[in-house]
Amino acid sequence: MYPPELTIPMTRELVDSGFNSLESAEAVDQALQSQKGTTLLVVNSVCGCAAAYARPGVRIALSNEHKPDHLVTVFAGVDREAVAKAREYLLPYPPSSPSIALFKDGQLVHMLERHQIEGRSAQMIADNLSSAFSQYCN
Repeated sequence: MYPPELTIPMTRELVDSGFNSLESAEAVDQALQSQKGTTLLVVNSVCGCAAAYARPGVRIALSNEHKPDHLVTVFAGVDREAVAKAREYLLPYPPSSPSIALFKDGQLVHMLERHQIEGRSAQMIADNLSSAFSQYCN
């Protein structure tokens, strides 16, 4: 577990952009189980690729004309129960942090794993997500 002093600013980056931080398995179920509309889930992380690419890329993508109806996040290494439950919804993808998933009507329709985030620019992440938003968030 990471100390809150370290992770609160990283969580705040997403919360300030409209994300709801989920801290329990029950909250994850409520947010993802058969949710109507589109939901973007960010599995946040303390790693450099989350700071440099994932979080900034997500924030850029949210300026797109089409955006998800719901924005939620869990923090790997902090909210263990919530992250474990979120990863059940991300199957068959293996655990990955950071990762970004888009759900439509409760079904996983788009996924970015760490290996698709790491080493790519925030703009590349944003472009990928914007394309998915345009396809699924109409």
